[in-house]
Amino acid sequence: MKKLSKDAYGGIKGQDYVPYVKDGKNRKNGGSLIVLFGILLSIIFAASTAYSGMKVGLTVAAGIPGSIIGSGLVSLFVKSKNILSKNILSGMSSGGESIASGMIFVLPAIILIGGKINFLEGVLVGITAVLFSLGATGLVQNYLLVEEHGNLVYPEAMAIAESLVASDAGGDSLKNMGIGFGISGILTALTSSVFGFINNTISYMSDGFYKCKLEIEANPMLSGIGFIVGFKVAMTMFAGSLLTNFVLIPLIGYFTTLADSSAAVWDVSHLLVKEMTVNNIASSYAKYIGAGMMISGGLIGAIKLIPTIYNSISQTLKAKSSNQGGNDASGMMVLLAGTVMTFVMGFVISKDIVITIVGSLVSLILSLLFAIVSGRLTGTIGTSNLPVSGMTIASLVIMTLVFVMMGWKSEEHNIILLLFATFVVIVIAVAGSYMQAQKATYVMGGSSTEMMKYFLISGVVGVITVVGVISLLAPQIAITGDHAPFAVPQANLMATLTSGIMQGKLPWLMIIVGVALGIVFFLLDLSVMSIAVGAYLPIATTSIILIGALIRVFVERVSKEETVKEERLTNGISLSSGLIAGGSIIGLIGIILQITGVVTPGNPAGIFSGNSGGYILLIGLTLASLIPIMKTKGNPTGGETDHEPKEE
Repeated sequence: MKKLSKDAYGGIKGQDYVPYVKDGKNRKNGGSLIVLFGILLSIIFAASTAYSGMKVGLTVAAGIPGSIIGSGLVSLFVKSKNILSKNILSGMSSGGESIASGMIFVLPAIILIGGKINFLEGVLVGITAVLFSLGATGLVQNYLLVEEHGNLVYPEAMAIAESLVASDAGGDSLKNMGIGFGISGILTALTSSVFGFINNTISYMSDGFYKCKLEIEANPMLSGIGFIVGFKVAMTMFAGSLLTNFVLIPLIGYFTTLADSSAAVWDVSHLLVKEMTVNNIASSYAKYIGAGMMISGGLIGAIKLIPTIYNSISQTLKAKSSNQGGNDASGMMVLLAGTVMTFVMGFVISKDIVITIVGSLVSLILSLLFAIVSGRLTGTIGTSNLPVSGMTIASLVIMTLVFVMMGWKSEEHNIILLLFATFVVIVIAVAGSYMQAQKATYVMGGSSTEMMKYFLISGVVGVITVVGVISLLAPQIAITGDHAPFAVPQANLMATLTSGIMQGKLPWLMIIVGVALGIVFFLLDLSVMSIAVGAYLPIATTSIILIGALIRVFVERVSKEETVKEERLTNGISLSSGLIAGGSIIGLIGIILQITGVVTPGNPAGIFSGNSGGYILLIGLTLASLIPIMKTKGNPTGGETDHEPKEE
């Protein structure tokens, strides 16, 4: 089986590295068909990432699935079978996904504070952020990719390159993704997401002496996420849900019974404290403890980044120019365009010269700083583990304090602040994915200028797609509470932070308790953000993610031969990628059909209603997922098996 040369991983100077395709920069690797396929993949990964990310707060990097699908499309429809064309499609997949991974952090917060998203303003903010991110990372691209070759490995870029080279892996991987898409699409269509033939939630709740709740949502998309993230992450998130539902809620519930008969809930004046149910406690108190934990985790992550920030800036200032790895002139033009458009964007969203200047300058400084950090960190830990949350929370706190000091505290100012913050988070998310795509291009031998052009196209398409998806789902996103259609944990946190600091609308005691718990978890060397997200999300969500991870554990345990286990995990990850895409796309189509009145979901009856329906769907999902994976008997493809989620 073909492999990359060992020089691709280091051992020689970057200037002396001979790429996999020696004359790749002189080839025409794009073309109208590649652009068409790339736009299609960008739309698919942007839409599915936005949908699934707002559901659960986790996103999955699209580079490897994009390389698999791209290999299949090029093999089927492109005469030249050019491996560098496949790399372009992988990069464009990452471009669409990275937009969604950043934008869903902040933009939905506008809806949560009672505002409305202006589609054109959202698109302007997104495109401006893409331009600035590509230009900012272009400043350090030559240094990070060429001069630091071998020192910065860019693990996911190397996995993409290996996936492209291992051409024999493409067929099986693509087939399993298709199977997963079909399974997820059919099961999702049966639920209230589309037709409503069967209930998909198993629920046990106690509102008595010990107030608690255990639920499982039989959701193929979430099960696929669980298989990919693995047991450790899934169990950590589930532990956070256990903390909320079996420790915090029962404890708060006990004290509600001791409350004065006239005491009302702080945010629901017509509800007496003594009459609070499990769901009331979760929405009015417990979720703010979870938000405090997320704030703690984000700020701890930002503090831990200080040495990396210093190192990134100092190393960049020492960087030498190189004649490989990029086109400095085109990069500077993109950076200049992004900078100018930032001020234009600022005026469009604020209609105020002072806010434009102050907001744009603060956003540009923070974006430039964290884009460089993001590009460098991706070289060591990959985009999946990039601490976007820490950088975003740190940026938002700084920007919010600036707005407060300037006296900009109204709801309108809050919306403007969130749009500036959306710009910053997109810059951060895109920077990591773009450097990953450029590293794969460098290793394979493609043209970095060509990749920049196609990544920019995918970024613009991704922006339009994600803003459209969020706007379409706005009525569902606005629904809060325990059974909200979309948890949007990060956006909820951003809304809580900004409105709390600007207008004082926060139960600060709950927030402080959450921050203290986060510090305790940090001192115990636990993953604060994973526990915090789990504590914030409904237990129905984290439980099915855990079941997906347990399916992976089962596959690992019953596969005795290492080669068989490796191929089964590879096929399982491909199938899980299909589960995520199928559930997201069909779920999104279902909402469109319901909004337009084409489909009216029914009410499950008989054994398909209640917990029995949930159990039937869960068993069916588990078997449908396991059978294709366990059919594998051998002949390892050497596919990538360590495909982790993005750290949110």
